[in-house]
Amino acid sequence: MPFTDEEITELKRLHAEGLGRNAIAREMGRSLRGVSVHAERLGLTFDRTMTALATQAKVTDAKARRAAIVQRLYARTERLLDQLDDADNGGFKFTTSTVNGIETESLDHVPGQEEKALAGAITQYMNQAVKLEQLDGDPGVEAARSMLGSLAEGLTKLAGLDGGGDDSGEG
Repeated sequence: MPFTDEEITELKRLHAEGLGRNAIAREMGRSLRGVSVHAERLGLTFDRTMTALATQAKVTDAKARRAAIVQRLYARTERLLDQLDDADNGGFKFTTSTVNGIETESLDHVPGQEEKALAGAITQYMNQAVKLEQLDGDPGVEAARSMLGSLAEGLTKLAGLDGGGDDSGEG
């Protein structure tokens, strides 16, 4: 369907505003092909520099978002490791349901199931951090992956040592 005079004026105006072909087609409710054909007839071209810059900006933004997520994963991992370390000073908070209701007490050790769960969470956080870092090709990822793989393997072995039983010392 041919463009009306009003649509041609609109096409010229949107092009002058710097909109790309796709944006103009959406704005006008026309097909991409129709916009391209009429723009060519009018001698209008679409500079791909703006598209390339916009794409690069999105790539950069996504990389920054992934980096922020990686930092959050590391922070969570550190908090979990701190929980495990606090047990050495009687600072591991253990909450359980009893006949008296919900009770919390500080332990000087981490019960087996909790240690296993924390070790699993640490492993998952670290694995996800490494995968996200690999997307951006950060240097040193291979060394980090090797180190984290060894850490994850060690944590898994450590968590599995007690067989997941209750080590509270009670019958």
